[in-house]
Parts: sequence; structure tokens; C-alpha cells
Amino acid sequence: MASDLVIVYHRQPYEEVEENGKIVFKENKSPNGIVPTLKGFFGRVDKGAWVAWKLAEDAANPDFQRVIEIEDSYGKYSVTRLPLTPDQVSSFYHITSKEAFWPILHSFKERYNYDPVDWPTFREVNWAFAEAAAAEAAPGAAVWVHDYNLWLVPGYLRTLRPDVKISFFHHTPFPAADMFNVLPWRREIVESLLACDVIGFHIPRYAVNFVHVAQSLLEVGSVVRKDVNPDFIWEGTALSDRRVPESVLYQGRRIRISCAPVGIDWDFIQDLAASEPTREDASAIRSELGDCKLILSVGRTDYTKGGVQQLESYERLLQTHPELHGKVRLMHVSVGANRNMAAYEEIQSEIEQMAGRINGTFGSFEWQPVALISSAVPFKDLIAYYQTADICWITPLADGMNLVCKEYAAARTDGDGVLVLSEFAGAAVELSSAVITNPFSHRSMDMAIEQALAMPEEERRQRMAMMRETVKRYGIKAWAEDQMSYFTDDETLPAAQ
Repeated sequence: MASDLVIVYHRQPYEEVEENGKIVFKENKSPNGIVPTLKGFFGRVDKGAWVAWKLAEDAANPDFQRVIEIEDSYGKYSVTRLPLTPDQVSSFYHITSKEAFWPILHSFKERYNYDPVDWPTFREVNWAFAEAAAAEAAPGAAVWVHDYNLWLVPGYLRTLRPDVKISFFHHTPFPAADMFNVLPWRREIVESLLACDVIGFHIPRYAVNFVHVAQSLLEVGSVVRKDVNPDFIWEGTALSDRRVPESVLYQGRRIRISCAPVGIDWDFIQDLAASEPTREDASAIRSELGDCKLILSVGRTDYTKGGVQQLESYERLLQTHPELHGKVRLMHVSVGANRNMAAYEEIQSEIEQMAGRINGTFGSFEWQPVALISSAVPFKDLIAYYQTADICWITPLADGMNLVCKEYAAARTDGDGVLVLSEFAGAAVELSSAVITNPFSHRSMDMAIEQALAMPEEERRQRMAMMRETVKRYGIKAWAEDQMSYFTDDETLPAAQ
């Protein structure tokens, strides 16, 4: 049976584990996150399908199970697994996506590496995704493609299946034209994206940048613009815009542009925060801290996340404020990325050296200034740390959205706590009541953490109340409803302005 909705995403929608010598498929441990949210859309259609890749030593192995049927709490759906060899994964994902695309998307031109890119392999993998989606889609079906490593899928799919409705959501930042156009494949990428019916971004700035890129490369026709939702305008922040493209015209087709920030599962976090085990864990953490204030930082080991800059600021804080020795602790969670990639290995080593130096310089038998954690913390445990942390310190140099800051606000059912947030995270457009900082400025970073530590309770609670209201209003359900409206709404767009 053909599918009414086909989701195309590089990750498989379950955890594949071996039990008693047999492979079993289990639901993701946490329902919070993008994969469970996407699976939730299957409940709205008669038949749904998912297309992902799976590592295979021999892609031609006749025993490889390409299509499997899954039944879980989200319903029944099929999963097409594309067998990719280790060499294909390395070329398509680790090299092209992470060494060429990733630095440009986050405006790190100096880290861009073009030389090892095997563009034919990237095309080949994207073509395989498009073919699989085309084979699964019913006549007139919706095909929803996700993220930059599948940039070429819409163009291929439009050729294979001109009848389907194609939507693409971009989960990373989208840079300005002078940055994006460093990519030698820029025209091919943008032409593919313009084969979509809908192109989605987190915030208006990324949509504005995309349209400018398209106009710089192609004969893009009239652009329909509208005023930005006032909730996403904050005077002076780096990523704020007042007008946003709603659609563009290209080769006689009008492509809709959506802007909707991905949020968190508010109800799930509220339930977890209110649970007895979480309350007990939070109480134990607070008891262990004693009089110390806890600063919590959670992210991946990546040069875009600003982990080194944050530790440098913390070191300066301890140098200039000796009265804080023994009174503050930083829990720095920096989850290791692929250690086979030189860029991430370098950052991980630098973070480890910085944390060691801080502890060696300022620590004592009774007090360790930094607790560095390089492995993932289970989500239920993280909620207890969110509830205990006096400050959540999230200062990426660039970030498409960042959900950690939203999780922190959602978990603070007590209404207390301070969020220090980089103005270069997409979430800063929504969370203007956080202490907003510029991680490229020593002065801004240092002043922000000092302000957070000294903030009186009344102000903390006022800011947190505003953040919690925003995070609840623009949670994952709101994002899901916004995205679904583009699959079903064929309303005629207004004329270009």
C-alpha cells in the first residue's frame, strides 16, 4: 500500500538493539525530540512511511532487509532503509556534510574544507533517498524531507514524481549569501530546494538569508513578504528581523516559505519534573552542593557550541572574583561527537585541557570548580539537574535553534533560575527575557555570568515566568500544527509587495 505521508530523514525512527542474539526495534527512550514528533504525524494519515539510511558492509547483500514494518505507540508505518557502505557514509556524511557544509552553515569559513569532497557520491546517496521516497509515495502524497545532508532530494524527487507535494525543513542556520556562495555546488543546491512546495526554517533570519541566496544565483521572481510575529522580535538581538518572506516565484511556480521554531514537549517535561524520582534526585543534588551555586552547561562537542570560550569566561570569573571560590560550581556537559573527525577531536582535547587547568589552578580537596562530563546524560537525570541549577549557561557561537535552553525553562516548575543565552542561538529570538550575551566578546560573556550570579530573586522569577510562557506557547505541538497546515492549506497567497 502506497503512503500518504513519506518522511525522509537520515536517522532511523527507532533504536535498533540486539537482545538474546536477535535484533529488535525499540521506541526512542525519550519522547522528547524531533524523531518522536515526526512519527506523531503518522497518526494523521491512513499510511505513513519513513526513509533513512543504515550502515551495511555490503550494499548488494541479498539478505539485507530493505523495507521493514514497524508497529509502536505511534501506529503502523513502513521504514525503507538504504544500505550505505562505510565509504559512502564517510563521504556523504562525515566529509561532505560535516567538513564542507557544516562550517559554512554556521559561518565558520576558515574551517571549510572543499578538497576531500566527493560530490558524485553525495549526489548518488541523495538520488537513492529520492528514489525510495518516490517508490513509497501515493499519488499526490506529501513528502517531507529534513535537513541539509538531503539538499538534493527535492530536485530529484520533483523529476521522478511531479505529482507529490514536497516540503523541506532546515534544522540548522541558513547563512547569508556571501557565506553560502562559498560552496561550489550552490546553484545545484538552491535549484533543488526551489523544487519544493514548502521550505521551512526555524526563524525569519534564516528565511531572509535563503531568499537572498536564491536571488543572487537564479532568476527568482516576485517575493511575498509579511510582518514577523511580534513574539519573535526583540530590539537589538543579532538574529531579529521585522519582515520575512512568505513565498517566492521560480519558473512559474510559487514556493511557500515557513518560519516556525521547533520547541519541546511541554507536557512530557512537566510530568517528568513532577515525578517522585525526579524530585528525589534534585533534592540529593542540592544536598550535595551545599552552599554552592550550580552553573549548568549542556551541549555537544563542536566548535560551533562555544565550549572553549565559555570555559575561558569561567576561568576569568574565578580569577577576578576570589570570593566565589568554593561558592560556585560549573557542570559542563560536552557530549563527544565523532572522534574520528579531526575538528571535533581538537575541540574535545581543548575543552579537557581547559577544565583540567581550571581545576588545577583553583580547586582544592573540598571544591572542584568544574565537573566535565563527556558522555550523554539520561534525560530524566538532566531534568533533575535543570531543576537544581541556579544558572543554565548556553552560549553557542552559532546554533540553528537550541532546545536545551527551552528544556531548562520548562523544567523550572518552581519558577526560579536564570538562563544566560547567546544571541547567536535561534532560540534567542524567542527568549528575550534570558540574559542575552555575545560569546565573541569577553566583556559581554563575563558581565552576563556575573549578572546572573547576582540577580535578585524577584527579577529571576519575572524573567523565568516570561520564558516559561513562551516555551509553553511555542512547544513541539505548535510547531507540528504549523507544519501540518502547509500540507493541507492551498490558500492563494497575496500578491508580492
